[in-house]
Amino acid sequence: MSDAQQPVIFILFGAAGDLSRRMVLPAWLDMHARGLLPDRWHLIGSGMHDRSSEEFRQIVADSLDEFASGVPDDWEDLAERMEFVGGGFTPDNSAGLVEAVGKAKEEMGDDAVVVHYMAIPPGAFGDVTEAIAGNDLADGARVVHEKPYGTSLESFEELDALVKKTFTEEQVFRIDHFLGKEAVQNLYVMRFANELFGGVWHRDHVAQVQIDVPETLDVAQRAQFYDATGAALDMLVTHLFQVAAQVAMEPPADLRDPLAVIAAREQALSHFRPLDPAEVVLGQFNGYTDIDGVAEGSDQDTFVAARLWVDSDRWRDVPFLLRTGKRMAADAQEVTLVLRSPRGPLAEEVDRPNALTFSIKGSGELTIHTTVKTPGPDIGLSPAQTELELGEAGDGGWLAPYASLLHDVLTDDRSLFTSAEGLRHAFTAFAPLQGPEQPTPLPYEPGSWGPAKAAELARGGGRPVPVVAGGVVPALACSRLCPS
Repeated sequence: MSDAQQPVIFILFGAAGDLSRRMVLPAWLDMHARGLLPDRWHLIGSGMHDRSSEEFRQIVADSLDEFASGVPDDWEDLAERMEFVGGGFTPDNSAGLVEAVGKAKEEMGDDAVVVHYMAIPPGAFGDVTEAIAGNDLADGARVVHEKPYGTSLESFEELDALVKKTFTEEQVFRIDHFLGKEAVQNLYVMRFANELFGGVWHRDHVAQVQIDVPETLDVAQRAQFYDATGAALDMLVTHLFQVAAQVAMEPPADLRDPLAVIAAREQALSHFRPLDPAEVVLGQFNGYTDIDGVAEGSDQDTFVAARLWVDSDRWRDVPFLLRTGKRMAADAQEVTLVLRSPRGPLAEEVDRPNALTFSIKGSGELTIHTTVKTPGPDIGLSPAQTELELGEAGDGGWLAPYASLLHDVLTDDRSLFTSAEGLRHAFTAFAPLQGPEQPTPLPYEPGSWGPAKAAELARGGGRPVPVVAGGVVPALACSRLCPS
């Protein structure tokens, strides 16, 4: 890893856009507040519209008021480190940004690392990348790409080839912000540092893995994007596949070695069996086509439930059930390991499975679902559960995903970023869902758990699987796991 105190010139493409205002800029200033930025840094915003640096600083201040805790006490000093260059950045229009970077390098010194952050649509990656190459701004630099990094196996290969003309794989940081979540990283630690959990992380003990990200939000604020993308492409092949790989991967040789972690996650992704469209349910909430920006008669999916198989020795025949959708009954981000039925004299009396549920929202929470003796003179059984707030451990304060990932960019740690080989495996597994056998989205009511047919995916397939919460989202259907 590099020295975190190395001076940084941070070039934010799309600096006045929604993503930058909501996520990137607040995370950058949060890092400053925590002492995670080097003493010397300079932020250059780039965008299509012409605006002054003073106007850009106001945009930054407004974003901190709206999406963070407000401007810091040393705002005047920080504002002097920010400037804006308008007019875009293309091979034919690059002089303004090149001049700004040159001045920043004179101030920062030759050892300053340049970070190119692409908070822009993927369609603009090409021009910006060519302009970076044409102006000698790639050597020694790092580049951060937002998802989607391709929308199919073919488009991924085309984009990756374009980027690799300018940057090496070691320079490229592809963000999937779910990997930056403290609670997703805690899946590593809870498993590898606790035999209580790590000992059951295997097909001999786990009947089913469920990864659920239901959302109550609709798509009105980004209808045009969503109608061109859909739930499966927006969430399944990206966030949910990456979390599934975190769960499925073998122990890396060294958890603190980024290359070892990446290799373990890539290996897990390589074991993903291509999705069977017959084991995928797509849905569309009623009223979707009435939203401004959605094409008339659109059949785009707003819900997806998929049964994924991981053909490794550890997970063979264990279904991974991945579910996400818009306008659902509640919000959650959870990973549940549903355990197999117990052996022994009480096996026939246990009417619901034990399970471990990891909330991956915020700093995280672990819920242990177990069976205990019912109070009284007889041996009766009752379900019980206990929660552990993971954010209460230690006193360092948990980092938001974007702050965590930006910190890793500065320290040259790629372990929480997607790799080219990993994305190649992910798009290969996803490809059948983009073919002629893609299921037709089924209607579902807003505020529900999606199409009723999705419940069938929680039953059967491989070894017998206990029915959890009647086959709907277990963490939410009736306040955690319910008797079947």
